[in-house]
Amino acid sequence: MRSIPRTIQPAVRDAARSFPAVVITGPRRAGKTTLLRRLFPRATYVLLEDPDVQARARSDPRALLDELRLPVLFDEIQNVPDLLPYIRTRIDQAPRLMGQWLFTGSQEAPLMQGVTESMAGRAAILQLLPFSLAEADRVSILHGGYPEVLARPAGSSLWFSSYIQTYLERDVRAVMNVRDLVTFRRFLALLASRHGQVLNKTDIAAPLGVSVPTVGDWLHVLEITGQVMVVPPYFENFGKRLIKSPKVYIGDSGLACYLLGIATQAELERSPFLGALFEGYVAGEILKSQVNHGRRKELYHFRDQQGLEVDFLFPGDQGGLRMVECKASKTVQPSMAASMASLRRSIADPTHVRSSVVHRASSTAPPTRALVPGIEAVDVRAFVDDLNTKPKAAPRTRRR
Repeated sequence: MRSIPRTIQPAVRDAARSFPAVVITGPRRAGKTTLLRRLFPRATYVLLEDPDVQARARSDPRALLDELRLPVLFDEIQNVPDLLPYIRTRIDQAPRLMGQWLFTGSQEAPLMQGVTESMAGRAAILQLLPFSLAEADRVSILHGGYPEVLARPAGSSLWFSSYIQTYLERDVRAVMNVRDLVTFRRFLALLASRHGQVLNKTDIAAPLGVSVPTVGDWLHVLEITGQVMVVPPYFENFGKRLIKSPKVYIGDSGLACYLLGIATQAELERSPFLGALFEGYVAGEILKSQVNHGRRKELYHFRDQQGLEVDFLFPGDQGGLRMVECKASKTVQPSMAASMASLRRSIADPTHVRSSVVHRASSTAPPTRALVPGIEAVDVRAFVDDLNTKPKAAPRTRRR
């Protein structure tokens, strides 16, 4: 597959002009190294998964750093976090020298702890997720957005199988001591079957024969390694009694399809999971648009104890609110907007709320149209294009 520019590139360049160090986190094989090597082709590349390099970095970090020509790209920095204090010292010796220290990391929480302790105020931290539909037309529910799957979709099943064995299980063992990987694989499949549902750890733990805290620990590992999306409930109650549990999704829809045994488009069309998979696909596109523009992840769901439910709420432009209901159908009916219409009536000033029913694209349907008063129907392609229009405010990066 040809080289495809990433939407996050301007935010990375801005960060490199403003901070001595730039850290790109995210799931393995999302394209972090490719991104930084493309943007900074003159940077010295150091792969910290190489055992020899790890040994040198641990035994004599000063000697290693002395040999490197700036700028330097350290790939998978979480493998040798002890390097960070030595790099911090060098940054402090030349605090006006920007963009000279570049890092990738796949395990966000351990990496963030090291950056927080060693690089506070010196590093900009951005996250790269797999390709968005805005970046590559090949992105789909069935194949997801991982670059290698999009390049060779016919081999997607083998790739996802290898990905789980080579990366997920290794990352899990690196973060926590999981002895029974067979049960962990069953956990992944069971979690995929709960894709898009309100999280119930007891419901997951019981058929696996493990404890609820164990399920919580495994979910935490998947979340910090970028493999699941945990969508919390919206914090504003609109005068209603809310369900306070989050919803959970496999982060990449292609991986979710693999775990559910869906291998072809025909199988996807017949699957009872199509609606949930489409919902997770839309959730992923919302989060990708946020992180690709250097913004915080802010995605919520709404559900009250009377059963009123809206799939997603997130900040819109200029302080407004966006509500989204996801429908896998290509034919949209006004009844599909009923939940959002009901919730809009509970909002004191709905004029600052943009409400959309997002549906699958059809070659014969218009990309957007009014559905009911105050609510639009928009196909997923037009929705993603709208999400990725140029932000009105400058992208923000987090200081650590």
